[in-house]
Amino acid sequence: MKSAIYAIIRKDIRSVTSNRQLFLPILLIPLIMIVVLPTMFVVTVRFVPEEAGDLDALLSLLPVSALDGGAEQALIQIILNNILPVFFLIIPIMTSSVMAAGSFVGEKEKHTLETLLYCPLPLGRIFYAKIMASFLMSMMVSLLSFAVMLAFMETELFILFGALTVPSLNWLIMLFLLSPAVSLIAITLIVRGSAKAQTMEESQQKAVLLILPLMLLIVGQFSGVLLVSGWLLLILALACGAAAWFLMRGCRKRFTCESLLK
Repeated sequence: MKSAIYAIIRKDIRSVTSNRQLFLPILLIPLIMIVVLPTMFVVTVRFVPEEAGDLDALLSLLPVSALDGGAEQALIQIILNNILPVFFLIIPIMTSSVMAAGSFVGEKEKHTLETLLYCPLPLGRIFYAKIMASFLMSMMVSLLSFAVMLAFMETELFILFGALTVPSLNWLIMLFLLSPAVSLIAITLIVRGSAKAQTMEESQQKAVLLILPLMLLIVGQFSGVLLVSGWLLLILALACGAAAWFLMRGCRKRFTCESLLK
């Protein structure tokens, strides 16, 4: 039974990596998030005059001790450890949405759904195998994206400022707690929608709902209303983890052959 689950996971991952139309968005979205945006932030901090006052709202959220190294270093710390983690959450959502959207609707389009249902696995195991395939791809892309982002950003900081910075505990919470939980929520919603959808675009629509709260967090940080801390990320991770668990169980109970074959 395990070999059948692994076969479904391998097949789904291979079908995405071999399809240029699906694989290119998975590469391009992280590229913007991990290279273009951090570079814009770093260059802005380096070349915008301190007296411009555009970023005073962010600096006002920091304790006085955090400004001992200067305004530039304080802003770099905010960008790396408070702002970028929220932007980074878009990567697992978008990556998982691209792959999960084709989980069942892709089988319908290729006319392989009936063959899949005849495999020696209960329908619930097929459902979880589809979720696991998208989850593994999402986590691989997220971890690789973080490594590339950190390498680029540290190189830019060394060139422009002559110094390096250290990621905070926020990134551990993000990479190993919050990002997996958010990915599971997105994947479960999209896989469930993919079972009813007739096209890839239709099955991706629910992923947009998960990006809206992230936009509010991002706007709150830049406006000086909120600064995302480790405690806030931990609370969000626990809440999203619980939501993902209940969501998977609830969707599994409503997952039937009849809903797939409609």
